[in-house]
Amino acid sequence: MSTWLVTGASRGIGLELVRTLLERGENVAATTRSAERLDQALGGSADWPRLLPLEIDLADEKQVGEAVAAVTERFGGLDVVVNNAGYGHLGAVEEISDAEVRKMFDVQVFGVWNVLRAVLPQMRTARAGHIVNVSSIVGLVPFPGWGLYTAGKFALEGLTDSLAAEVAHLGIRVNLVEPGYVRTDFLRAGSLALPQAPVEGYEAVREMIAQHQAMPGTQLGDPVKVAAAIVEVVERGDAPLHQLLGSDSYALAGGRLDTLRAEVEAGKALAFTTDV
Repeated sequence: MSTWLVTGASRGIGLELVRTLLERGENVAATTRSAERLDQALGGSADWPRLLPLEIDLADEKQVGEAVAAVTERFGGLDVVVNNAGYGHLGAVEEISDAEVRKMFDVQVFGVWNVLRAVLPQMRTARAGHIVNVSSIVGLVPFPGWGLYTAGKFALEGLTDSLAAEVAHLGIRVNLVEPGYVRTDFLRAGSLALPQAPVEGYEAVREMIAQHQAMPGTQLGDPVKVAAAIVEVVERGDAPLHQLLGSDSYALAGGRLDTLRAEVEAGKALAFTTDV
């Protein structure tokens, strides 16, 4: 039996992961902005004695620290952390306000960093632990109209790459998972933000947004299988740092690698001119 901390646990992949872990008999601390929504989604948390619901704001460092302390007090330790909290945002870069940018980074970057600062001391002391950061294929492949969400995921990818190299010698394992489109409510109104002040000239972005709003229920990825894959990443211990999930994610990443290689080679001549 192990103890997991899962953020963003009341919807989508996070909810399916919590359910999977509880059914396996693991101890699960689940963070959410709405404990009531989590309780309803699980059919009543009283039915799950190994569940510790934690209603917190991940952007509040003090709340996060208190939550991690509560996990340790309840279960005696912490083995696996899954940073999963997030929401979608579609819109052109010009349309997105300062407040919208900061709100997104509070969840996707600063919230994750708060969790890491809170859990790493005990993992470092124990010389054990596993951190899984849930990114997205857009953390590798940027799309027009996804600038804000992509920026947050690119930041998460860079943070995680550095973290993995820093803590490997301490016995702490780190993975990124990068799902493609998953059949959750991620693209529905409750989980998808849009620009408050749309700007003329971005008709292609408007069309893309409409297409994505019509997508729920048709996505290729199965959230139950994604949850099972995250568990497998942790249990295997030898998964690659960047673990793609979904054939769509795999195909998009391959195309990005081809494009990036072509750009590197196209710029080679000028690159070599700046050496001393």
